[in-house]
Amino acid sequence: MMRIYNSYKDQVEEFKSIHKNQVNMYVCGPTVYNYIHIGNARPVVFFDTVRRFFEAKGYNVKFVSNFTDVDDKIIQKAKEENLDEMNVANHYIDAFLNDLEGLNCLTDYIKPKVTNYMTHIISFIDELVKKDFAYEINGDVYFRVESIAEYGRLSNRQVADLKSGARVDINLDKESPLDFTLWKKTTEGLNFKSPFSVGRPGWHTECVAMIDDVFGEKIDIHGGGADLKFPHHENEIAQSVALHNHRLANYWMHNGRLSIKDSKMSKSIGNVILVKDVEDKMPLRYFLLSTHYRSPLNYDDEGFQMYEKEFEKLESSMKQLFRLLDLQGQLEIVEIVDAEILDVMKAFDDAMEDDFNTANAITALQSLLKIMNVSVRKKASSHYYNQLNQAVQYMVNILGLKVELEPMSQEDKDMYLQWEQARKQKKYKLADELRTKLTERGIL
Repeated sequence: MMRIYNSYKDQVEEFKSIHKNQVNMYVCGPTVYNYIHIGNARPVVFFDTVRRFFEAKGYNVKFVSNFTDVDDKIIQKAKEENLDEMNVANHYIDAFLNDLEGLNCLTDYIKPKVTNYMTHIISFIDELVKKDFAYEINGDVYFRVESIAEYGRLSNRQVADLKSGARVDINLDKESPLDFTLWKKTTEGLNFKSPFSVGRPGWHTECVAMIDDVFGEKIDIHGGGADLKFPHHENEIAQSVALHNHRLANYWMHNGRLSIKDSKMSKSIGNVILVKDVEDKMPLRYFLLSTHYRSPLNYDDEGFQMYEKEFEKLESSMKQLFRLLDLQGQLEIVEIVDAEILDVMKAFDDAMEDDFNTANAITALQSLLKIMNVSVRKKASSHYYNQLNQAVQYMVNILGLKVELEPMSQEDKDMYLQWEQARKQKKYKLADELRTKLTERGIL
């Protein structure tokens, strides 16, 4: 039974999809004005892993994550670089997708851009106005927060407390300082014609309108970082309740913050590590999954080196097992029947089904690696090795930990056998020379 912590209800619940064998999920994507840092990468990697596990369990996953390609930050970046806004946005979209590939995230998902959904966003806002959940003042459109009785439930906030704590709003025409912008009248930067004015949408209405258009119904899972709970996701829910009388998603999932040396990462102060600057991205993925997704995660150089070493161990163990099967020419698909291997696989699945506990799943993976290493030293049958190989492939494919395993050429096989023979005969100088060559070829 799969269980998910539902942020909306603040409890772990059994997962039941709306449609049989189908999962519809949406994850808030980036505003594309800069390169992403490793904190931005945490939800990307985690929800990619969620998708992978659902698919491994036979679900068809409709995965959607957007690009906010019209925004004040993009306008500012375009001014700084003396470029067209769309050139800036498209450059950072390409950079984002390149980072995803480096992190071995699946990129074959639906990627709506705000600029491509403007007609539907405007219609969505217009319908809110017509139903009296929103109002227009001098070309700006605002949502009536107090028209939604349950507003604040996701973030565990009370409207009365929000009102008493609200700053004095400079726009005195707003009915309430809590009311948020659906449409902003402006001629600065990229803008669009609407029944209200020339301008562009507010951030809080973009995702909910795109979900409405792409899915056309309530979805199973809506995800994002914990910092999006309020006000972004709270405001999405409010608009969905207003128009469709549902909370947009059955399960709301939020990952914890990633800090760097115990300080919040911030692009504005430059306290960031960009994903593009991380040379080897698989240890980074390993690190991002090493802690339960709802828990905070702290990065420091010394701690990260441990995950580089852990990934090296994974890579070495998998390559060693693969080489044995490749040398024997007996790499094949077999039924996994060994009780010990099945127990470890069950531990892995149990961890993933328990609110996607990747930390415990990695512990199960490490247990399998120990079994693999012992079996390689003791020499076992190719049938047993194939079971181990399939088990480890199953786990790393779900976790998205990519290890390059290429069959050896005959020349490489001959060299590998010579190396093994030299080791047995204690010809250490020759063995070292052969090992160096094999390492250079990526075999060891």
